[in-house]
Amino acid sequence: MSLELMQYPVRGEERPSVQRLSVYADSQDEIDAFKWISSQKAGYDLGDTAVKQWVREHWRGYLRARWLEHLQGQRYWIELDRGDFGLLTREFPADGPLLTTILEKLKIGQENLDILCWARTEAVCTDSVVNILESLDINSRRLLHKFDDTSSSSA
Repeated sequence: MSLELMQYPVRGEERPSVQRLSVYADSQDEIDAFKWISSQKAGYDLGDTAVKQWVREHWRGYLRARWLEHLQGQRYWIELDRGDFGLLTREFPADGPLLTTILEKLKIGQENLDILCWARTEAVCTDSVVNILESLDINSRRLLHKFDDTSSSSA
């Protein structure tokens, strides 16, 4: 992981230094742990088979969590859009409860359609939900892992 620090003010406010991190370097720690545990259970080194299994089973959720940290301004991930860093605090300061609910749904892997269906079922103002979802633009924020053998990327 990179320990380089950066200053990234939002709307002229002073912000503490934020680490610039790599999603790929950080995920390697997770992959190595998964590979080690899986290999121990199997009794031999599973190698790339375990890596590919981690990518299939965990990459999407891992990347989604890192993307949300980036949007919230908690951690700066160099592979993610610089303009997205801290987006939520800049763009939606008044939408706290609705934004929190949407973020919780995204954290558990729900997609735009799931959230829109929830809003409609719960009689939540869909205009506000659509505004937040369009700003987040989750479908354009997907990265492939080098071992991801699917044709579409995942966040």
